[in-house]
Amino acid sequence: MRGRKRKKSEVQSFYHISRVSQMFNLHPQTLRLYEREGLLKPSRSQGNTRLYTDEDLRQLGLILNLIRELGVNLAGVEVILNMRQKMQRMETEVNELLEYLKREFFRGDEDAFESRRRSLVLLSQMKIVKRDETTK
Repeated sequence: MRGRKRKKSEVQSFYHISRVSQMFNLHPQTLRLYEREGLLKPSRSQGNTRLYTDEDLRQLGLILNLIRELGVNLAGVEVILNMRQKMQRMETEVNELLEYLKREFFRGDEDAFESRRRSLVLLSQMKIVKRDETTK
């Protein structure tokens, strides 16, 4: 599955184009068009038959929602899907960075932790004071 690691216990289902077209009330040519446009990327069998996964079905559901419910054209769908993919990558990177920072910050013994904690400054305690002209 794209975007996440699958657990060993998960069994991946595959669907042929005829089954997917029935499930979503689409002509098979529409699915082929979405593939040509890069909106769907089904895997292929050894005989070159398209095989759609559950992740592909979720992607197709999103595509159809954008088209049918929101009136987005195929070019707009492509832009939205690309932005969504970039956002998911950025979210993953931010989460990885946060985990790294947590590990680094809390690494070491209690004395080091306390030292790091004391090194943090509360901005609300800082004040700007006008310097007296006579004490230059």
